[in-house]
Amino acid sequence: MSESATVNIHDTNTVPRGNKGFSAMKVGAMAAGGGGLARGLAVLDFILRLAGIVAALAAAITMGTTNQTLNFFTQFFQFRARYYDLPAFSFFVAANAIASAYLVLSMPFSLVSIVKPHAAGIKFLLLALDTVMVALTTAGAGAAAAIVYLAHQGNTKTNWVAICQQFGSFCQRVSGAVVASFIAAFIFMILVILSAASLKRRH
Repeated sequence: MSESATVNIHDTNTVPRGNKGFSAMKVGAMAAGGGGLARGLAVLDFILRLAGIVAALAAAITMGTTNQTLNFFTQFFQFRARYYDLPAFSFFVAANAIASAYLVLSMPFSLVSIVKPHAAGIKFLLLALDTVMVALTTAGAGAAAAIVYLAHQGNTKTNWVAICQQFGSFCQRVSGAVVASFIAAFIFMILVILSAASLKRRH
């Protein structure tokens, strides 16, 4: 009669109940921390878009409403400086108007990113469009800045006379508009960096 042998096989993958609870708490804390950071970046994105609207809209309105008239001898002999006399200034107004309109339209998507901070599709869309706006606002501000520089300094080689001594108010307003546009471009750059950082953390 053979003796029966009992073999106890221990499951090496079995984790004590206490360790399971600790692991679950650790994973939950990491997920909550990641979600909090993503939501914080989304809130910052929303605030920056509000600031960008103010900067781009101020640049477009200031440039678009700038004109100055100088009377010489009589009111019938006048010199007038208007933004649409220069194509660079017209492009500037259009670029900043488009940028401000885009920012307004992007606000609902930014709000969705706050509610759903891990929504990658929206971040990809905003990242692509923000990059386009960086190029547009930088181009507009750069073109206008070149004209403003010539208006202040002139260019003797090309017989471009500095007009800001006569059209002081005009030059001050267009200079302020250019500064506001560069601020808007800088905000777009920060938005691109935020979106890229958020997507990188997700992947």
